Amino acid sequence: QLQLVESGGGLVQPGGSLRLSCAASGFTLDAYAIGWFRQAPGKEREGVSCISRTGITNFVDSVKGRFTISRDKAKNTAYLQINSLKPEDTGVYYCAADRRLFGRCVTNANEYEYWGQGTQVTVSS
Repeated sequence: QLQLVESGGGLVQPGGSLRLSCAASGFTLDAYAIGWFRQAPGKEREGVSCISRTGITNFVDSVKGRFTISRDKAKNTAYLQINSLKPEDTGVYYCAADRRLFGRCVTNANEYEYWGQGTQVTVSS
């Protein structure tokens, strides 16, 4: 059974950092493009970042310079390092994976087949 499990969320003060993890089971994550998305209360899900199978990365403008995406082949896990957190970064963060994207890196949720259950990030003083 293909499964993605996010972890690493929590309550953090503005300016703080978190590292979100996306652990895959039942498949080799290295063969998939990975996307990170977030959904704030009352808002639609937003694509935040992606990394292609070949390592191409992309970030939405609001997080450029603050977020980093990576993957660890040995651990079959992807990561989203989020720094200089702002209250507007609050939301449920989801990772997603898709094998059909080949070398592309996209932040369109409709392009991803497999999803995790999400991890809550709350930025508040």
